[in-house]
Amino acid sequence: MPKKVSVKPILELRAAGISMRKIESLMHVSRHTISAIYKAADVHSISWDNVKDFDEDKIYEMLFPPVPKTSVFEEVDYDYIHSELKKTGVNLKLLWNEYRNQCISKGTIPCGYTKFCKGYSNYVQLSNVTNHLTHKPGSTIEVDWSGPTMSILTPDGERIKVYLFVATLPYSQYSFVKPCLDMKQETWLKCHIDMFEFFGGIPIKIVCDNLKTGVIKHPKEGEIVLNEAYESLAQHYMVAIMPAQVRKPKQKPSVEGTVGKIASAIIAKLRNIRFISLSHVEEEIFKALKEFNDAPFQKREGSRTEVFMNCEKEMLRELPAIPYEVCTWLYDHKVSLDFHVSFKTNKYSVPYQYVGKKVDIKVNSNSLEIFYEHSRIAIHPKLPDYMKYKYSTIEDHMPDAFQKVEWDDERIKRWANKIGPSTFVVINKIFDSVKIKEQGYNSCLAVLKLANKFSNDRLENACELALTKVKCPRYHHLNGILMNNQDLIWMSNKDSNKKIDDGGYVRGADYYGGKYND
Repeated sequence: MPKKVSVKPILELRAAGISMRKIESLMHVSRHTISAIYKAADVHSISWDNVKDFDEDKIYEMLFPPVPKTSVFEEVDYDYIHSELKKTGVNLKLLWNEYRNQCISKGTIPCGYTKFCKGYSNYVQLSNVTNHLTHKPGSTIEVDWSGPTMSILTPDGERIKVYLFVATLPYSQYSFVKPCLDMKQETWLKCHIDMFEFFGGIPIKIVCDNLKTGVIKHPKEGEIVLNEAYESLAQHYMVAIMPAQVRKPKQKPSVEGTVGKIASAIIAKLRNIRFISLSHVEEEIFKALKEFNDAPFQKREGSRTEVFMNCEKEMLRELPAIPYEVCTWLYDHKVSLDFHVSFKTNKYSVPYQYVGKKVDIKVNSNSLEIFYEHSRIAIHPKLPDYMKYKYSTIEDHMPDAFQKVEWDDERIKRWANKIGPSTFVVINKIFDSVKIKEQGYNSCLAVLKLANKFSNDRLENACELALTKVKCPRYHHLNGILMNNQDLIWMSNKDSNKKIDDGGYVRGADYYGGKYND
């Protein structure tokens, strides 16, 4: 068959008696092509009078009717292939091997792997379906923060920015959107928890951007390093975190494409609403999101919701019985001599063998866990926020039979006694204020080390002054006195038998950071 050209005018010119050379010049086609058209017209007895009322395509098909194709290869059932590719772990190579084995057992000829793949590609294009070689149901969730934002307008006129967390299942394009007041790590994790609840299941992997809230390091070569909180969430839900390669955003086109659609479908749609609270934003977004997911596809049958419910939801893994609880991680806290670590104003014990070691602390609303080199060494109920300067001590963490470590109460008291009687009283008061003596080591040593900075005499005088103002002086009381030279002024006035005006140089207990019940 010659290259497809306009055959109708050539037949008309032929009927008008125009020479082949003239037609060649007028139509800009080769003499060989014109000759092929003449020959086809003669073979099929086609004249201008017979076809002048037909359109170009009809005449061309009459001259060069399509020849039915025959193949020596066993026909491939691409409907079946497409259905099987939705299943986890199934790929074209596996299906081709199965097809080939079936052909061999039937005595027919299988097509090659390249032809097999090309045939599936043609099937996808002709069927106008998504190529699920890339996306399989229940396999992946893509997450990101939306670039476009919304806002809340408070009654006093303050405008508060609202960020949108967006998650998409690439197979069905079913999406989740959550408004947030910040993009901090705790918010990022809570969005994931709500996302899993919304979808009602867990995928195999999450594809995310290289956000600091989730990824510490993503080198071109080597291991990806997630931050511990994000990794902890992934372990709880048994899901793999797969950050998109740096500078390759096309690795997560579904969510980035959805972000743009969300901007139109939700942000633009709600642009004329004056939001007065975050809950108000959530309520309106929920309505708009449902419309977005329920809207029919333009180039695909059904809607996001229908594809998700019919094909994808059942492929997600079950949620754990207990949802993940967001926690805070604190790193490199040194275990003090009293075998405790500090969190806010309270202290929590660890086995005494870890004295001097650096540990990590994991805190949630109910508990506090302590880790050394990624292994948990202690867990405590978290003390309420209203409790200050309290100890949570587990007896098993204590040295056997109160075995002495490098410092003990007797050695500390001897040091205090050498400095002076007031210092000795202060140290004894600190020990009297704790349940077990080890809990007082750090506080006592902090006080005594002030002598290295200011001298024994000044510390002794500061202790004497503090005892007149505070029931149980601590480091912050004494350091305040010494830094402001109140001990020197007090001693000078004491020598002169002058009474100190509390409203003058010497401040009350509040100034030094505590009161009599401190």
